[in-house]
Amino acid sequence: MAIERHALLLLLICRLLATVGLTVAPAEPLLQLFDSDVVRLDPPALAAASSDFGALFTAAPTAVARPRSAEDVAGLIRSAHAAGSFPVSARGCGHSTHGQALAPAGLVVEMARGRLPGPRPTPVYAGGQHYVDVWGGDSWADVLSWTLGHGGLAPKSWTDYLHLSVGGTLSNAGVSGQAFHHGPQISNVLQLDVVTGEGEVVTCSNEENSELFNAVLGGLGQFGIITRARIALERAPQRARWIRVLYSDFAAFTRDQERLIALNGERFDYVEGLVIVDEGLINNWRSSFFSPKNPVKVGSVAGEQRVLYCLEMAKYYHEEDGGEVDGAVERLLRRLRYIPSTEFTTDLTYVEFLGRVHRAEERLRGKGLWEVPHPWLNLFVPASQIADFDAGVFRGILGNNTGGPVLIYPMNKNKWDERSSAVMPEEDVFYLVAFLRSALPNSDDPTQSLEHLKQQNREILEFCHRAHIKIKQYLPHYKTQGEWVDHFGPKWNRFVARKAEFDPKHILGSGHGIFHPSSSPSSLFHS
Repeated sequence: MAIERHALLLLLICRLLATVGLTVAPAEPLLQLFDSDVVRLDPPALAAASSDFGALFTAAPTAVARPRSAEDVAGLIRSAHAAGSFPVSARGCGHSTHGQALAPAGLVVEMARGRLPGPRPTPVYAGGQHYVDVWGGDSWADVLSWTLGHGGLAPKSWTDYLHLSVGGTLSNAGVSGQAFHHGPQISNVLQLDVVTGEGEVVTCSNEENSELFNAVLGGLGQFGIITRARIALERAPQRARWIRVLYSDFAAFTRDQERLIALNGERFDYVEGLVIVDEGLINNWRSSFFSPKNPVKVGSVAGEQRVLYCLEMAKYYHEEDGGEVDGAVERLLRRLRYIPSTEFTTDLTYVEFLGRVHRAEERLRGKGLWEVPHPWLNLFVPASQIADFDAGVFRGILGNNTGGPVLIYPMNKNKWDERSSAVMPEEDVFYLVAFLRSALPNSDDPTQSLEHLKQQNREILEFCHRAHIKIKQYLPHYKTQGEWVDHFGPKWNRFVARKAEFDPKHILGSGHGIFHPSSSPSSLFHS
């Protein structure tokens, strides 16, 4: 295979250059050997793959590949495998936050650029269910567009932001306010095509090659690169009734959230929460449908508590059921104990609801506020300890400025498959707490600086350790293998065994630094 031979020669030469310390660029005749549409060495391509959304670390790869098929990916991996332990990381939409998609002095495989113009995937009905087969680098936004356009179908489980790659979210879990009911996105996959660390293309599912299937789901890119995913579909609703209410009592707030995710039958389809300690945050991009003509003041509602908690819910429905949604929402809201005067409701299409964060992103890009460092911290917190977390963090460490939205919402563990590589607390109900912070380098406010927000993240983790709150990081980031061992806990031995089976030379997922912590981006390069 030409690409395999050429890529192997490229990697060997680049490794030699790195080893002997030469800085001379490959000669023009050498470049002519490579398919320029697949393997790239030019500075713009390398620079684009040297950072990510987090903008906290930079690490230049030696080469960038833009594969056009699973066989292209397999040829690249076989080349890296033959070269020894040449590091490889798959990159989707580059939305990792701590350099997880980087490959220092290695190969970045840009999956999001891999689909060539041509027929788009269309839903299939077989075996009693609808599904669609998509490329691992496709975005969820595109998948939604394709499936809605063919039969009005849609995936069951989402992330809040849809412009992420399928392979990227499945390598973590993929959660949002629907996860309490449908489970994470990794619980809604029927089959995968995976290129292992030895360059073998393997079709896998719970019935076929199940060990690889479950290893890859939530596996942080350690066991293979997802080139195809078969996603379960359902009939898509047409509209969403979106409701937000406020609480000053944290116990009432969490009690109502847990009550909502335990309901069977009549229920909301989406449940998320937001912690508000900033006077202006409640009217920010995350809360955009609160009326700008009637802004909510934290002090006027929260009183001496200083902290407010916003519960947002959505009820999906079809046009023909519009007459019934009012009654259903009213009955559900009667179960809750929020501050009565704080109820806000809006009605929009299902697509508009799913695209709400992308619209906010476009506004931030217009203001130049998207391409800034994002020191995000995402935690799974056991429900039994969420009140302690509130006391120590929301009403303690955060002070009066969060640096961005802070999400909090519960999930049911029985919707997760323990066979996957994903890690969550050992309780039936646990919360995602997501600190989605943005540092403003030129701000006069020191609480908006990158160092301040990173220090707060450290304080939060240290508080949880001291208080024995058994958190697990989501989208994890650690600097030592000992921390990774603690993170995986009882799953660590299985994780190591799967690595030995599917990526014996430890070339995949190098950006995480799980098996080579000293060479991870976070250990080598700081922006």
